[in-house]
Amino acid sequence: MPSIVTASEPWWKSSTVYQIYPVSFLDTTGDGFGDLNGINSKLDYLKDLGVDVIWLSPIYKSPLADMGYDIADYRAIDSRYGTLEDWDNLLKGVHERQMKLMMDLVANHTSDEHDWFVQSKRSKDDPKRAWYIWRPAKYDSDGKRHPPNNWRSVFQGPAWTYDEATDEYYLHLYLEKQPDLNWDNPVVRDAVWDLMRFWLDRGCDGFRMDVINIISKVDGLPDAPVVDKDEEYQPASMYYANGPRVHDYIAEMRENVLSHYDLMTVGETPFTHSTEELARYVLPKNNELNMVFQFELMHLDQPDHVDASPLEHHDWKVAELRDIVSRWQVFKRDEGFWNAIFIENHDHSRSVSRFGNDSTDELRAISAKLLAMLEITQKGTLYVYQGQELGMKNFPRSWALEEYKDVATQNYWNRILARRMQEQKKEADDVDMQDVLDDFQKKARDHARTPMQWDASSHGGFTSGNTPWMRVNDDYKSWNAASQLNDEESVLAFWKKALVVRKQYPILIFGEFELLLPDHGQVFAYTRTHGDSQALVLLNFSNSATKVEVEGGKWQFVLGNYAVEEGGAYDLKPYEGRLYVAH
Repeated sequence: MPSIVTASEPWWKSSTVYQIYPVSFLDTTGDGFGDLNGINSKLDYLKDLGVDVIWLSPIYKSPLADMGYDIADYRAIDSRYGTLEDWDNLLKGVHERQMKLMMDLVANHTSDEHDWFVQSKRSKDDPKRAWYIWRPAKYDSDGKRHPPNNWRSVFQGPAWTYDEATDEYYLHLYLEKQPDLNWDNPVVRDAVWDLMRFWLDRGCDGFRMDVINIISKVDGLPDAPVVDKDEEYQPASMYYANGPRVHDYIAEMRENVLSHYDLMTVGETPFTHSTEELARYVLPKNNELNMVFQFELMHLDQPDHVDASPLEHHDWKVAELRDIVSRWQVFKRDEGFWNAIFIENHDHSRSVSRFGNDSTDELRAISAKLLAMLEITQKGTLYVYQGQELGMKNFPRSWALEEYKDVATQNYWNRILARRMQEQKKEADDVDMQDVLDDFQKKARDHARTPMQWDASSHGGFTSGNTPWMRVNDDYKSWNAASQLNDEESVLAFWKKALVVRKQYPILIFGEFELLLPDHGQVFAYTRTHGDSQALVLLNFSNSATKVEVEGGKWQFVLGNYAVEEGGAYDLKPYEGRLYVAH
């Protein structure tokens, strides 16, 4: 098969990026928290897997109110993870293996323990007061104090917290301990450029930019429309997502920082379903970011009502998945739009439990491999989340609420419980919340954050200590990296093979996409084409066998999660995936 000329393409397009959630990766000190030296010790494992870029979720100094997305010092490593020297050693090891290291830039907000906010909170006259978003209270006719507007925090409750000392509220779109920076202040933007240069000059190869599309809020911060009459605070993303100056600020970032380095950038863009809006961040003519994480596929199993929570579950259909993936694969391809391909990360539960079938070990392995084939055959930069290469799954429904550590899960539980107590006029212990726990077992972010399962020893080999920060999934003794390393039929072995195939056939990364069988009830089929080269992908997203008819010339079987006889018919077994190339 003729190869596609890729020398002129930037390195990040053909890269496989592996996301590490450091607190859950590997603990070398016995304190129950993963650390940088643990990551360093597994670099050969990652290189052998086929990783090109390692993306670290936040490792900066933090009180961990939101697991590190609340930063108290952008230039310091949190002591749980190690030191700057440990980071330098990690970077050296990464570069020695011809890999790259990407950091997480969290600059919409800081921790309330950051020195910037400590100063901002001192008085209305402090020079850093204008580094954050402060507003006076509103008072009703009875003289009762209220927040400046009715915005709801993403993590429930009001998006404002009152500071008695200065008699004003500060805005926090997430937790009370995560005050939003005021990006309209040019001094703040300069401070962000400085901290970015700190890491880039130290050798960092790029940034994943946390909620980068919410850094500009609508002027006047108006009240949000009331969509839930039972709630005082309303979802307000229409007033802070993709705000009036967000593209100006990213263009300024590009001019002042990004354009001076050879790096990769990917922006997280929640609360955004408009394809045209998302395109503005990515199209080369705009000179902003290389790509963005858009979440349409992640909303596939979320109810379609106005105030739906990511923690709610509903059943999905193959046709819906096919429609989402197909649209993004062809979206503005002639204008240079570039996709970020992912199906797991630290904010979403395990893909084999959501989009595959984890009811038996056999189906779990087969469907995890099917999902790997979906990922490696799409046009875009590929992202793999830690444990995805093993087929790690959600933890059991039997786990109690106490095992859910994520503040988003806890706050949602408290909100729904309080509402039901009021509606049903019952005490907390008398309210039925089983349906909420059912949804948590399917959708909670906690499932992605259980420690890596390295081997069958205590706590899955994650820590030598007595208590990991979060419980290891119960199946670690039989489902772990060590048991899969020497098993040619394992999910890990399949991922290694699949990533080799993706690089071997660049048509999978750069070729054009064409949907086949658009009305099939269980199969997602498509071709990838470049010039005279063509690949065929058949994916059966069902526990039932099926047969498909595909027109075209002779196909050579390249990759599949079942053994396939050369020249056989397209009889697909449950959760079977096949990749062919024309010959």
